[in-house]
Amino acid sequence: MSDIYESAANSLGLFNSPCLTKVELRVACKGISDRDTLSKPDPCVVIKMQSHGQWLEVDRTEVIRSCINPTFSKVFTLDFYFEEVQRLRYELYDISSSHNGMREADCLGAMECTLGQVSIEIQLLILFSLLLKTIHHFLYLQITAEELTGNNDYVELSFSARKLDDKDFFSKSDPFLEIYRENDDNTQQLVHRTETVMNNLNPAWKTFKTSLNSLCSGDHERILKCTVWDWDSNGKHDFIGEFQATFKEMRSAMDGKQVTIIKMHSFLDYIMGGCQIQFTVAIDFTASNGDPRNSCSLHYIHPYQPNEYLKALVAVGEICQDYDSDKMFPAFGFGARIPPDFKVSHDFAVNFNEDNPECAGIQGVVEAYQNCLPKIQLYGPTNIAPIIQKVANFASEEMHTKEAMQYFILLILTDGVITDMADTREAIVHASHLPMSVIIVGVGSADFTDMEMLDGDDGILRSPKGEPVLRDIVQFVPFRNFKHASPAALAKSVLAEVPNQVVDYYNSKGIKPKCPSEYESSRTFGH
Repeated sequence: MSDIYESAANSLGLFNSPCLTKVELRVACKGISDRDTLSKPDPCVVIKMQSHGQWLEVDRTEVIRSCINPTFSKVFTLDFYFEEVQRLRYELYDISSSHNGMREADCLGAMECTLGQVSIEIQLLILFSLLLKTIHHFLYLQITAEELTGNNDYVELSFSARKLDDKDFFSKSDPFLEIYRENDDNTQQLVHRTETVMNNLNPAWKTFKTSLNSLCSGDHERILKCTVWDWDSNGKHDFIGEFQATFKEMRSAMDGKQVTIIKMHSFLDYIMGGCQIQFTVAIDFTASNGDPRNSCSLHYIHPYQPNEYLKALVAVGEICQDYDSDKMFPAFGFGARIPPDFKVSHDFAVNFNEDNPECAGIQGVVEAYQNCLPKIQLYGPTNIAPIIQKVANFASEEMHTKEAMQYFILLILTDGVITDMADTREAIVHASHLPMSVIIVGVGSADFTDMEMLDGDDGILRSPKGEPVLRDIVQFVPFRNFKHASPAALAKSVLAEVPNQVVDYYNSKGIKPKCPSEYESSRTFGH
């Protein structure tokens, strides 16, 4: 590996130290208070991790309807550093049956601990101070921690059933499947719970992916138990049937379309194979930023210190540029009237060269940004869908090559809530099928609450038509959370998910990284 890649990888912490390992967490609750006299709670647990004084959401479980003792099938995979104190916060919510989002959810309580404590204690007794109640309620939150070791491969499984028993009087059964793994101590661990197929005695559940470690601890002879239930809205599901088999026996009985083992490659495998990060910048030039000639403006060029736009640009750009061999970065602006006719544009080249919007290095982007400010008129509205679509067009061309050679990162710097939310959601859902990630940094003191919609109210962003994103490609961070932190802290926060996003995309497409020798040979031949 070249020194340039090694330096960049170290800056993102991509080389695992001897003290780093990966840990899988699973969550279950017992004794949730039934606060609604007419129905049971619909629980969901959100896990957050503390970073630079801020609680950032790691992920959340699925919502289990009408249940006071839920065992969640969601598995959280975290990096565990022995030498660091990693603070976790677990928040328990009762989600409205008609809405999966957190805005209308009731928070039943929260607890904090460290990842080290979870790894040691395994089960914690927590005293929740319930909202809207004057009494305290004891509740068990069981957190199971398991170290990931050895094989990092994943397996895709597809299950179906025929002629299931009909457990309902006025309709057919509503079956779902649970898969349990038998542990060494003869206990059983929930591995996966499928979706419910309504009114169907011959269900075909959606294909799902899980690690071999989660499924069978890497042991193909480990016993798995599959149980089929008839879902009932009151949470009292009816047993339909079950069977047991080892993973090896399942593979023998199922054809290649029903079970597929996927070799998981790492981010560095793709980087060493020649994959380049194509970094693009989009800057908000709407009037809400204030007149750049005024020292109160977010675009004011101070002679001695950079404004927030420049701080965010340099912090993120200096990391990404180490993964791009030519160091040429397209830079666009949106929301301004531009010369010569001063019509509003939402995807103009900051260097005013539409045929070649690239700037030489991050410093070139900085200079183009500073040079364009006196030549444009800040206007509006704040539309970002056009620039997402522009970069998506480039990524679409790369997708058709079916090689892991270019992955696109779009950094959007904006001072306010976007005004084309529907079009933006549509553009992001489309982009989730492409080798592309979107990072949005909110600059200034505006209320960015609505921007959280881009992460999806139920954890999954959807287009206005209801189509979900294929994978999570958006990261939104308010700059003010890092105003007094180092530039490295902001860069680490917004770029932390990029390696996984790169790997998830190429693995989902079955695209393997080139071998370093193969990449070097292709470069030599090309020259």
